[in-house]
Amino acid sequence: MRILVIEDDRLIGDGLRAGLIKMGFNVDWFTNGKEGKTALDAAPYDAVVLDLSLPGIDGLEILRQWRQQGRDEPVLILTARDALEQRISGLQQGADDYLCKPFALSEVAARLQALIRRRHGQLHPSLNHGAVVMETGSRTVTLNGDPLPLKARELALLELFLMNAGRVLTRDQLKEKLYSWDDDVSSNTVEVHIHHLRKKLGSQFIRTVHGVGYTLGEPL
Repeated sequence: MRILVIEDDRLIGDGLRAGLIKMGFNVDWFTNGKEGKTALDAAPYDAVVLDLSLPGIDGLEILRQWRQQGRDEPVLILTARDALEQRISGLQQGADDYLCKPFALSEVAARLQALIRRRHGQLHPSLNHGAVVMETGSRTVTLNGDPLPLKARELALLELFLMNAGRVLTRDQLKEKLYSWDDDVSSNTVEVHIHHLRKKLGSQFIRTVHGVGYTLGEPL
């Protein structure tokens, strides 16, 4: 899942970016409010972590403009622990959740996972397709009840397909979800990851829709 982080405190922002990447998220981090605001139009983000105290343009104003434009990406706002009015204003302007600083990285990840599941209509913390079950909290996958070891990109790709069951995802859509702007991506990288997943889950688990993209095949 691709996350947009807008946080001007470099210590907090760097920690969020590094920690969320280790937990399997794809993260773009901006310290400038105006750049972060426009980034939402440039990439398909699954959720946003937004600090409200930003230089140049206030986080509440960014949120207000997004909602006026009809943007429905889940937004998790970060506020100072004593900023009750900010938290209330953020929720009234359309934020989906908030966290007070200082916070635990594991809680940020858990709240983001919950927001993303809700947006996709997934109320249960596990995703399944036949004999394949993914626990989104622990980032573990089982096949017929047995643990299935997957590399980070394979895990992210599987999650994308499970979250979008019944939909055809184009190669560009998959690439944009799997990689940030800072990543150096080769032309066939998506196909390589799909090939590896098929070797572990069967050649029919991911079906090619010729001229369009890929979708989940028949359940195992």
